[in-house]
Amino acid sequence: MTRTLVILAHPDMGRSRISRRWAEAIRAADDITLHDLYARYPEGQIDGEAERQLVTDHDRIVLQFPLTWYSCPPLLSVWQTEIMKRGWAYGPGGRALRLKTLGIAFSTGSNGRDYQPDGRYGRTLDEVTVPFELMAVHTGMHYLPPFTLTGARECDDAAIAASAQAYLHHLRHAEPRLIASGKDDDRARTVYPEDAAAHM
Repeated sequence: MTRTLVILAHPDMGRSRISRRWAEAIRAADDITLHDLYARYPEGQIDGEAERQLVTDHDRIVLQFPLTWYSCPPLLSVWQTEIMKRGWAYGPGGRALRLKTLGIAFSTGSNGRDYQPDGRYGRTLDEVTVPFELMAVHTGMHYLPPFTLTGARECDDAAIAASAQAYLHHLRHAEPRLIASGKDDDRARTVYPEDAAAHM
């Protein structure tokens, strides 16, 4: 059975309509682990070792957040920095994430029409979120198609409730759109000067 972990990063869940409803749906399920970063780390100090263990214990990791200045909220960036360590996630000895699956799930305030080549921003959501795809590539993970709900300001309660059920289905059944090969590349074998110094 696939063990799925959702890393939730919303800086103000009390005011959230979408992330809160999605989180409620996950909590009501019994087969998905929800990990709320802002609730766990109110001071913003990430326990990298504990987070790496949590990720190790799961097969599918989905990052859930509201799109914030065309990226993720700050604490999720800190989380990435703290756990994606060379020698663990990538580089020599860095095989901990290999052939796991990464995904993202996010909402936007702007309407989906804005994220088209001829729209307000001139970029698609796939283009905006390509750093997450590259993180999967760099660490040897499969990558899911993103789950999104756009136009948060326009969504009524029924639409949000429907999206929560669709999200659960996505978490359980979505197939990767990028399949990792599982093979090492040159970066996984390259010894850096600091690696040699550590063994002197």
